[in-house]
Amino acid sequence: MNADDLLALSPVLPVVVLHDANQAVPTARALLAGGVRVIELTLRTDAALDAIRRVASEVPDVVVGAGTVVTPDQARAAKDAGAAFLVTPGTTDTLLSAAVDTGLPVLPGASTVSEAMRLAEHGFDRLKFFPAEASGGAAALSAIGGPLPQLRFCPTGGITPAGAPRYLALPNVACVGGSWLTPKDALAARDYARIETLAKEASTLGSEATTAT
Repeated sequence: MNADDLLALSPVLPVVVLHDANQAVPTARALLAGGVRVIELTLRTDAALDAIRRVASEVPDVVVGAGTVVTPDQARAAKDAGAAFLVTPGTTDTLLSAAVDTGLPVLPGASTVSEAMRLAEHGFDRLKFFPAEASGGAAALSAIGGPLPQLRFCPTGGITPAGAPRYLALPNVACVGGSWLTPKDALAARDYARIETLAKEASTLGSEATTAT
């Protein structure tokens, strides 16, 4: 799998924070039942690596990756846990080198034109745009597409179901990252049926984006 394959898996890349690794498998299965075949488990909790390990082992039809990768040790640990891809919120030389050394597809984070240009110089043309809404939203990404049309993005941060089509309609956006597929209250209640429903709704956003303005 390469970055293009990853970005084509779903119009919405679920960004998931789990505090209990026991929820990893039912959450992944609910997303899959809703038509979403990918999950980004963020390394913000102690349960994250175990959650990645469980999904990789028990839900092979879901492509599981590690998000919020901010240190070289996290990149290596995520690979060892079975992550199929890495996502970083921003990029330093040390982190980028360690991520590349894992051999996994990487979506390095950028929020400015200069950062995007720097990553392009390193050979990356598929990037994460974060924090999307705080960095100018769809209008900013549209403007970036002028001088840098070769780059494609997965914007993440503050995006809602209502706002997602504006991003997906842009030629330089391949998918969006969203935490709304696994809301905190649904996870707390173990309401996996709701997560499945939200995934079903998200899986149609790509086809609807062409009508967004």
